[in-house]
Amino acid sequence: MTSQSYPITPRNRVKRAPERGSYDHATVHAILDAAMLAHVSYVLEGQPFCTPTLIWREGEVLYWHGSSASRMIRHLATGVQACVVVSHVDGLVLARSGFNHSANYRSAICFGVTELVNDPEEKMAQLIAATDRFYPGRSRALRAITPQEVKATGVIRMPITEASAKIRAKGVGDDEEDGNHPVWAGVIPVTTVLGAPQPSSALLPGLVMGADMAPYAPGRRLDEVLTETQAVYERG
Repeated sequence: MTSQSYPITPRNRVKRAPERGSYDHATVHAILDAAMLAHVSYVLEGQPFCTPTLIWREGEVLYWHGSSASRMIRHLATGVQACVVVSHVDGLVLARSGFNHSANYRSAICFGVTELVNDPEEKMAQLIAATDRFYPGRSRALRAITPQEVKATGVIRMPITEASAKIRAKGVGDDEEDGNHPVWAGVIPVTTVLGAPQPSSALLPGLVMGADMAPYAPGRRLDEVLTETQAVYERG
């Protein structure tokens, strides 16, 4: 174990197929950075909830935001244990038996205690980051965030105390005796690919997409673009 890995605990240890598990920062962060949407799980008054939300990362801290009046933000603002999960489906694995069907995937699970961002400067910085992390530099071209928008939005930060990644990236795991069974087997790759932009009907004449959208060229993989914009965001 080094300082570049998350500690392995009973909570984050990969128990099923442990050879697929990783705990190093680089692997966990790469999976987080290739995503825009995560699922945040928490328990409120004995009832489990799981809320999908946009997240971004700074070092070993995750951020997300939402309406200040929302159940999620109001509860997480009190400082509670939470679990954040990101997953990518990379392939459909078809075997010669139902038991051996699977999927190729990348997933990361992160644990920590949530905090409400109260410092005005940090909150404003993170509200800007919610845009610039995905569209580098776009905030400079937008109208300024209003005081009412700041008040209406809650920003949550969660230092990652424990985390693990789990990855399957291989072919079919057929049983040897199934090798001659007469049905097709193999892997169907899965990717999320960007389409052609659809302009707003209310654009001023002559307006075109800015440089902030250059990475989002049609035909590119979304996970690759998000990894690229995270690197730009980290460089500042």
